Amino acid sequence: MEEVCEGKEFSFPREEENVLSFWTQIDAFKTQLKRTENLPEYIFYDGPPFATGLPHYGHILAGTIKDIVTRYQTMTGHHVTRRFGWDCHGLPVENEIDKKLDIKRRDQVLQMGIDKYNEECRSIVTRYVEEWEKVITRTGRWIDFRNDYKTMDLPFMESVWWVFAQLFDKNLVYKGFKVMPYSTGCKTPLSNFEAGQNYKDVPDPEIMVTFPVIGDQDNASFVAWTTTPWTLPSNLALCVNAEFVYVKVRNKNSGKVYVVAESRLSALPADKPKASADAKKANPKAKGGAKPDSTADSYEVLEKFNGASLVGKKYEPLFEYFSDFSSEAFRVVADSYVTDDSGTGIVHCAPAFGEDDYRVCLENKIIKKGENLVVAVDDDGLFTERITHFSGRYVKDADKDIIEAVKAKGRLVKTGSFVHSYPFCWRSDTPLIYRAVPSWFVRVEVLKEQLLENNKQTHWVPDYVKDKRFHNWLENARDWAVSRSRFWGTPLPIWISDDGEEIVVMDSVEKLEKLSGVKVFDLHRHHIDHITIPSSRGPEFGVLHRVEDVFDCWFESGSMPYAYIHYPFENKELFEKNFPGHFVAEGLDQTRGWFYTLMVLSTALFGKPAFRNLICNGLVLAEDGKKMSKKLRNYPPPLEVIDEYGADAVRLYIINSPVVRAEPLRFKKEGVLGVVKDVFLPWYNAYRFLVQNAKRLEIEGSGPFVPTDLATLRPSNVLDQWIHSATQSLVHFVRQEMDGYRLYTVVPYLLKFLDNLTNIYVRFNRKRLKGRTGEDDCHIALSTLYNVLLTSCKVMTPFTPFFTETLYQNLRKACEGSEESIHYCSFPEAEGKRDERIEQSVTRMMTIIDLARNIRERHKLPLKTPLKEITVVHPDAEFLDDITGKLREYVLEELNVRSLVPCSDTLKYASLKAEPDFSVLGKKLGKSMGLVAKEVKSMSQQDILNFEEAGKVTIAGHTLELTDIKIVRVFKRPDGLKDTEIDANGDGDVLVILDLRADESLYEAGVAREIVNRIQKLRKKSGLEPTDFVEVYIESLDKDVSALQQVLNSQEQYIKDTIGSSLLLSTLMPSHAVVLSDESFQNVSKLSFKISLARPALKFNEEAILALYSGDVKFASGLQAYLLSRDHSNLKSEFQEGNGKITVSCIEKLPVVTVVLGDHLHLTVGDCLLSTTKS
Repeated sequence: MEEVCEGKEFSFPREEENVLSFWTQIDAFKTQLKRTENLPEYIFYDGPPFATGLPHYGHILAGTIKDIVTRYQTMTGHHVTRRFGWDCHGLPVENEIDKKLDIKRRDQVLQMGIDKYNEECRSIVTRYVEEWEKVITRTGRWIDFRNDYKTMDLPFMESVWWVFAQLFDKNLVYKGFKVMPYSTGCKTPLSNFEAGQNYKDVPDPEIMVTFPVIGDQDNASFVAWTTTPWTLPSNLALCVNAEFVYVKVRNKNSGKVYVVAESRLSALPADKPKASADAKKANPKAKGGAKPDSTADSYEVLEKFNGASLVGKKYEPLFEYFSDFSSEAFRVVADSYVTDDSGTGIVHCAPAFGEDDYRVCLENKIIKKGENLVVAVDDDGLFTERITHFSGRYVKDADKDIIEAVKAKGRLVKTGSFVHSYPFCWRSDTPLIYRAVPSWFVRVEVLKEQLLENNKQTHWVPDYVKDKRFHNWLENARDWAVSRSRFWGTPLPIWISDDGEEIVVMDSVEKLEKLSGVKVFDLHRHHIDHITIPSSRGPEFGVLHRVEDVFDCWFESGSMPYAYIHYPFENKELFEKNFPGHFVAEGLDQTRGWFYTLMVLSTALFGKPAFRNLICNGLVLAEDGKKMSKKLRNYPPPLEVIDEYGADAVRLYIINSPVVRAEPLRFKKEGVLGVVKDVFLPWYNAYRFLVQNAKRLEIEGSGPFVPTDLATLRPSNVLDQWIHSATQSLVHFVRQEMDGYRLYTVVPYLLKFLDNLTNIYVRFNRKRLKGRTGEDDCHIALSTLYNVLLTSCKVMTPFTPFFTETLYQNLRKACEGSEESIHYCSFPEAEGKRDERIEQSVTRMMTIIDLARNIRERHKLPLKTPLKEITVVHPDAEFLDDITGKLREYVLEELNVRSLVPCSDTLKYASLKAEPDFSVLGKKLGKSMGLVAKEVKSMSQQDILNFEEAGKVTIAGHTLELTDIKIVRVFKRPDGLKDTEIDANGDGDVLVILDLRADESLYEAGVAREIVNRIQKLRKKSGLEPTDFVEVYIESLDKDVSALQQVLNSQEQYIKDTIGSSLLLSTLMPSHAVVLSDESFQNVSKLSFKISLARPALKFNEEAILALYSGDVKFASGLQAYLLSRDHSNLKSEFQEGNGKITVSCIEKLPVVTVVLGDHLHLTVGDCLLSTTKS
């Protein structure tokens, strides 16, 4: 393995760029697909975005989810084809061209020519493809851009034709009407999305109109309110709410009788003669707080009844334009869309001009599904000849004259004006109207039960979106208008005769060519609109022409599972073996979009859902909670964040957030930095620690580090066993969660694992990993760490493809026969049995350490201050065995305590108290909460112990579990001790007691810790790496040097173990030693001293060297000068190769001599001291 730099110098983004180059060099994605081509298929459907805009965080989020799942599935033994797709048709493209060419109206397109218009559209469809590829690739997503699919390609469009033809053959297609936002300026319907783009505050009329009830004994009239007087000539029904209370009232002044909702009576005009000044002064407060001239005083209530009783009542129409509908129309119907927050509680219905009007009239059989709906307004927004008095008038201009006509008929109750927000066409800037337009429909309502059943067969994350939002949407599914009167889209494959009697639907290009005799190369309108089909009834019936409409682009994307592989014309076996697809993922908004159209078409075609598994993500919002907006610049550009922190950090940040559970995420750049600090740096540091110590072994002469294989590694060390078991738990957990598509649970688990790896395994095993417990033990510890890092890298590969590749490329150098890329590796299997007991014991050990640290903090006792004793109270004998056995040394060292006392008597140091957890029990118990809480609080010590052992207890007929009751341990301080001398801390079933009393015998250990602390800080300050070997010297600055000498003697072994070498007295430093840095410290535990760090210096045995040259001082000095000039590490290597001897023959005029290590010199002062001590 190669050396690696410090974490602060490691650039995650720069390293990711290197990985991208490496992947390109080995053609990694294509190679992976080739290597897995004979494995079972895993079918993933990628919803196509528009390439007319640039990718944003929403795309990166969905792309990351898709990439994680498909990488995981590849690693678990599947072949996963990943082709990028582009949505090429529809509004976004036409919108761009209209802006570019300043097109305002539909007729401008026809004048220009559909051919020229469509080719303009085609020219911009792939405008941003390069930018998309750049961003998507930089995020680490592997997807095929070369072999992409486009909804405008002939194979895709042909499959869309086939889908529609199947629906037609199944009698699931009909022509009818759909009320849609309509632009009279552009003479085209708009989608709801378009209708919402241009709202303005404008004044509009509001009027109340009477509709006399036929056969009413009081000559009552229904009063309806409307803000669109131009729709009144087309009135066919009145709608009430069956649940509301309605009143029949008589105007005390005029005698007129009206019917309105009781809650809206106040909306009627007061209609009283003006009162005199005296009358105004009298009775300033009428009953109920009404003013004397209020509506309540103007009307007398004759009768009350519910809305349901009005259903079916006939009324006199306002105009005679629709008298031919008299038998079905001009009656009262009921629906819940009628509200009482405005108007009169009675709504006038003109089915051609309101979505709810149309639905209600259809449901009540006032109109029939099909083509018999009369739309009395033409494409230009002008009244047709049927509306004789206003024929040829623009509807909005006719409002005033219609109000006058109503008034002339004596049917106007009230008129006025109000300002409200109204939609205008974003193209022509004319007010929109709602208008029924002829459309081709797919029958969805007849499929409802099957759709609901198919939804049950799918697995969604989160499941509530499936069970609530999507289920409710399917439950209320309406027939789907799939046609649009547009230009740039897949044309409807319907050819129809002039008399409408003959319809031919094309299911393929071949069928069109066969029936028309025309060769077809492109299916867009300008290539096929001119093609006609001879009538099968004979020449006298003429020819069939194609209907002008194109498909709603949602129909195209809903056909994607078939069209992207040109089914059924190609890939028949591939599709039929693997349908439904295994996985889709998009945003929450697609429950009413792509997820819905996928489900409808697959159910209609095959009676199956289109997909098996689905991840639904929420919206990525700006930091302020608002929608991300280029105009507001309220978010950092994605590539800017990636270039600063790396794509892996962005990936982990977004999937470790509520957004993967279909909730919103407020994107914060600081959150990405947090991932770097909390995840990647600790992970990198653990990896770097491994590399450093493997290199140290190599330098010290053991040769390149080769880790022991996991299968043969049988560690006896408890923490080796624990980290191995924890790694198996990680593998098991990630497999389990990924198989359940719960991506959001993985990162928190990984965070905990990395925390355990760095703060428990590496931290507690530093001595072993640094070789202080012997070479064999060091190799076992390093092998364990190597295998853990390698396994965890493979586990995290789908999530962080760059960082894991970086680590793997260095780790694989220590193992022959490794795969070229981590992305060619299989996902780890959970091998061997997990040791749950040791995992639990280590978790509890960390709890003990945390509790004891908290006691120290409370009493301001730093860890450098040694303490005499810790007592651990716990009822579990096995755990106490582990804590006093295998784990004891780690607890004592970490807490700087001399002895550990176990205690299984839980009542010796504490009394137990039971407290009900109100947050949990409140929901569960309701009104019984008070009684149960009282009983819980009165539980005896024995009751609580029994409850802890059994895990449950029955109180007042309710079974309570461990999560329902909090057990509090109240510390009982031993007699005669103050709270400054002993203290305790508890968590659940563990109690930790620390003896805080000062002990003179611990003083020297405390001073030793202080000295070590100063040495380590000086090393860091000097910029030394942990693997950099230096000799450490100490000099007392006190008059009495004996106190420091006493500490050095008694704590010699501790200091040596901790700093990795002997602490040398400054008097031993040779004159030729090179001091790297030194620092003086005053009054540290009442001692003052100076620490010096020096390069390793040779220590000569001058008598022995003199003897080599028979006492020739000049020769002896020459040899010493030569040896001092040599590089220390090279000299060390030469002695190792020569088994402790080197021959010196290169010094001019000096005899050849053999220098023996240990006899003539030592490589360090420490070695010399050790040799002297032994002898």
